[in-house]
Amino acid sequence: MKRHFGIIGKPLKHSQSKNYFDKRFAAEGLDADYSIHELEAIEEVVPLLDLLDGLNVTSPYKEQIIPYLCGVDDVAQEIGAVNVVYQHRGYNTDWIGVAETLKPYISNQDKQALVLGTGGAAVAVRYALRHMGMNVLTVSRTQGKADLTYADLTQDVISGSRIIANCTPLGMFPHESDMPDIPWQWISDRHLLFDCIYNPEQTKFLQRGSQQGAQTVNGQQMFISQAEAAMRIFFN
Repeated sequence: MKRHFGIIGKPLKHSQSKNYFDKRFAAEGLDADYSIHELEAIEEVVPLLDLLDGLNVTSPYKEQIIPYLCGVDDVAQEIGAVNVVYQHRGYNTDWIGVAETLKPYISNQDKQALVLGTGGAAVAVRYALRHMGMNVLTVSRTQGKADLTYADLTQDVISGSRIIANCTPLGMFPHESDMPDIPWQWISDRHLLFDCIYNPEQTKFLQRGSQQGAQTVNGQQMFISQAEAAMRIFFN
């Protein structure tokens, strides 16, 4: 019997998920298809949960979808965000993608990271970095919503945080020309800048980081690793 999968989010013009999973299904000889569902509101997911065997969930619905599910696994519960749904149950594979992507770049000397943003991607990145033994400071534009605001990013904070992760939508369609407002004058060749965005490959955030001499990593490997973890959930 044919099985049906898809992705929900808004916007989805940038998403590579359909292309990726269509190729994976074909390579494995699986009788399955994959569809794209750009939702105006999370309530629109209700019929999809019965029509589809599984879902990938992207911004802005990773947290909003949780009340519509029968339950979530322990990791998704702790993170507070879901990016994979299988048979009405939620999982988080984003953190696996982050950990597998950043592991080659992180040493025992790296003690602190900055996570820019507070949405579903940010909480998974924060979980992964803490799982890897790092102290993580979250940055928001809004006072009281995170550990720091952008105005709090002093030279000492930037210098003490070798890893800086962009988990905002700035740099992704339709915000390709934007980037987080960090004090770039203190970014140097000792920094590693990671962007969850994989399309475009080089966001303004990563371009500016490279100009400052920083090492940069985009979200492509994160996307692949989390997608492969989703495949394991979909097909045991």
